[in-house]
Amino acid sequence: MPIRLMVIALMLTLFAAPAARSADLTVAVPESGNVRLHLVSYSEIPFETVIRQQYDYSCGSAAMATLLTYQYDIPVSEAELFKAMYEAGDQASIQKLGFSLLDMKTYLATQGIQADGYRLGLDELAAAATPAIALIQVNGYRHFVVIKGVVAGRVLVGDPSRGLHVYTAEQFNKVWNGIVFMLRTPPGAPAIFNSAREWRRWADFHPLQAAVLNLPLEPLLRDLRVFYQIQPNQVLTSGTAQ
Repeated sequence: MPIRLMVIALMLTLFAAPAARSADLTVAVPESGNVRLHLVSYSEIPFETVIRQQYDYSCGSAAMATLLTYQYDIPVSEAELFKAMYEAGDQASIQKLGFSLLDMKTYLATQGIQADGYRLGLDELAAAATPAIALIQVNGYRHFVVIKGVVAGRVLVGDPSRGLHVYTAEQFNKVWNGIVFMLRTPPGAPAIFNSAREWRRWADFHPLQAAVLNLPLEPLLRDLRVFYQIQPNQVLTSGTAQ
């Protein structure tokens, strides 16, 4: 059987199996030796640079793991973040409402990273070229996602429940509360924002090259009110008593 047909057959087999997400296979090719293939199921392609949430209330830990791992090159698993934030947080509230921005901020502080929530428009976020966590509401549910890029009226989002997804700016503004959670003192290299690799799935409007942090954050954030906790029923600012 020609190698092309064998590869197609293997891919169809993998895609047809709901439980199979990826597989490493070795194919014996006559007169050519063995060929090693890494196959990824179609359902997993959107999650190449997004960490999938494992629990209904763990979108916050998965979003934070996505932000750190893929935007700041600080590899961390959802399980590690979940354990740390759950043990340090209000466990009854977390089980009912999920993680808050305060839980994320508290965890990051233990890693020497400052972070806060701010009310910013998409144009301002695009100008800062900085990825951020945002809270959206879809089908009546509040849900944390990562804003990975903003280009030409489109918003590239890493969604822990559905993977990489693109909204129009109008669509995103309808489901977003306008607050972003941003890292202020990220270690290492500048953050990845508007990655050409991630935009490439939508070739009609992906940027020509990956963009990185190109404006200092402090002038942008200096006069903004800080939002340090968001839960489904309330938004607390730095000047509001709990």
